[in-house]
Amino acid sequence: MSLSGYDPGSSFVHRISPGLKIIALVILGTLLFVIPRIDLSVAALACIVLLYLLARISLKTAWMQLRPALWILVLIFIVQLLLHHWTAGVLVVVRLVSLLLLASLVTLTTRSSDMIDALEKGLRWLYYLGINPGKVSLALSLALRFIPVLASITEEVREAQKARGLDKSVIAIAVPVIVRMLKMADDISAAIEARSYDPGFDRNKSSSK
Repeated sequence: MSLSGYDPGSSFVHRISPGLKIIALVILGTLLFVIPRIDLSVAALACIVLLYLLARISLKTAWMQLRPALWILVLIFIVQLLLHHWTAGVLVVVRLVSLLLLASLVTLTTRSSDMIDALEKGLRWLYYLGINPGKVSLALSLALRFIPVLASITEEVREAQKARGLDKSVIAIAVPVIVRMLKMADDISAAIEARSYDPGFDRNKSSSK
């Protein structure tokens, strides 16, 4: 898997329109939280796992997408268990796992350029509000792309800590991960600024002529 998160392939999941993938992500995320049913959430999770297999993406890769958020999921389950019931904890965790896996699947099977183009087309109406949809689509694409990148960085830090015999606590791993993510965000920002990249600028300019 590359740093961009895209895992090249020729499966039908890879060939699905980026726009349809994003719409499916939004619809599923909405339904999961509007309909509080464990059976439907588990069924959705099973379908997402099946999509990973159909996309020829290993379950190990899927697990790597969840691993950085594992302690957060455990904490959420404990809080729900103490405040409500264990079933509430299971429901919330299954919902979040489903969303994380599906969002990761979208980034793993979609090129960044294709995702940005699809988002920009779907957000064209923002022009009427005085908002550049190119910039919004770039931000959304980067946010989705950071999910598998976060998993990759966390795994690298974990292995480095293990090789050096250092502390394996959450804080010992979280701090260098956060530092690397902030450094990466700063590098991306600097690269965009250095290239004077303005999403949608040429399109706006040409349309005004």
